[in-house]
Amino acid sequence: MKIRMLLGAASAATQIEGGGFKHTWSGWYDKGRIKDGSNPARANDHLNRWKEDIDLMSEMGIRIYRLGIEWARLEPNKGHYDAAALQWYRSLLEYIRSKSMFPLLTIHHFTNPLWFEEAGGFLKPSNIPVYLGFVDYVIRNLGDLVDEYITINEPNVFAVMGYNAGVFPPGLKSVPAAIRVMSIMASCHIQAYILIHKLRRELGYANTKVGFAHHARVFTPENKKNPWHNICAKLVSHMFQDALVRACILGRFIFPLRKYGKIRRGEYADFLGLNYYTRSTVSSLADGVNKNAPHNDLGWEIFPPGIAQCAAALYKLLERPVYITENGTCDNNDVFRCRYIYDHLKALSESGLPVERYYHWCFTDNFEWCEGENARFGLVHVDFETQKRTIKNSGHFYNAMIKNKCVTEDDYRKYVEPQEYKV
Repeated sequence: MKIRMLLGAASAATQIEGGGFKHTWSGWYDKGRIKDGSNPARANDHLNRWKEDIDLMSEMGIRIYRLGIEWARLEPNKGHYDAAALQWYRSLLEYIRSKSMFPLLTIHHFTNPLWFEEAGGFLKPSNIPVYLGFVDYVIRNLGDLVDEYITINEPNVFAVMGYNAGVFPPGLKSVPAAIRVMSIMASCHIQAYILIHKLRRELGYANTKVGFAHHARVFTPENKKNPWHNICAKLVSHMFQDALVRACILGRFIFPLRKYGKIRRGEYADFLGLNYYTRSTVSSLADGVNKNAPHNDLGWEIFPPGIAQCAAALYKLLERPVYITENGTCDNNDVFRCRYIYDHLKALSESGLPVERYYHWCFTDNFEWCEGENARFGLVHVDFETQKRTIKNSGHFYNAMIKNKCVTEDDYRKYVEPQEYKV
């Protein structure tokens, strides 16, 4: 199988950096809401081991890297920025570029400073200018080192998990609140898209690309002959992802979303960022899983054709290059990850879509939000007690694909063929 896209890796600041910053996930830990009791103040200690991690990434042949910044670290108090934190990010980005690696920078990835959260966070339209003020700061201070940006990561997951399911901070269980947050974050993305392009033109920077990372999945009825199941699949997909992506990339706010601010219909994505992990099988107005299909260690169905189906749906809305900004699986013993990666890349390669990049989630095992340290998604194993990094079998496979720009017959037999999914 030929690999026609660039292969890279992804991470998020809160999940790898460590440090005792006052943000929503440190507050969530303080409330005892992390399943295994893990403290995000430890994570991967990337705060101190960043050179080691970038060196390892470079040794594995990775040349595109999606990373995030910690808002609470850069702006610990409203309007007051930390010069040392800014210099750390500048040093990190400079080092990444010195390794001939190309950064894709995520501005918001699930985590709010506590001061922003206490002021209502993304539940209040009046906080949109606060978020845009942070975007302005990032572009003015890091814009010489980064050309490509993700404004917001997975606004639908952020809204549903934190404001409807109640398992992410702030732990609300309200459908109206989740819809409101999605609406406000969509407005934030559009206004940030406009602002980033405006600022970078004024500052004389070229090659600007801006998008958002859209979490999408395939929603299928449990019984395709059951009219109610079919209605539920379409309705849940609309509420969770379809309305949101139209708002974000086209400025079309349809039910149940509401437009905040003077936003015109247009095109607000220079690339289509897609985070894909699984398929949902539904029989009601709730999420569901096909129990007879392969699953990962978190119980998510493994459905490789879905990545191409979701990418095609995005491309149908707006013809832009596709970036797979996240794809990976929780495989704690690394026994089926090679097959997972191969099957998803194969589906993309055979799709005929303009998929230019694939960022594997994630580079190293890390702090996996409310799951803590017990859900391993990495190409590199991390012993959280010693912080020792060890390349997994899947990491060696990934390195071989990058080096050869294909999956050779020998590599297929060595890495993929021995592996089977769990049902």
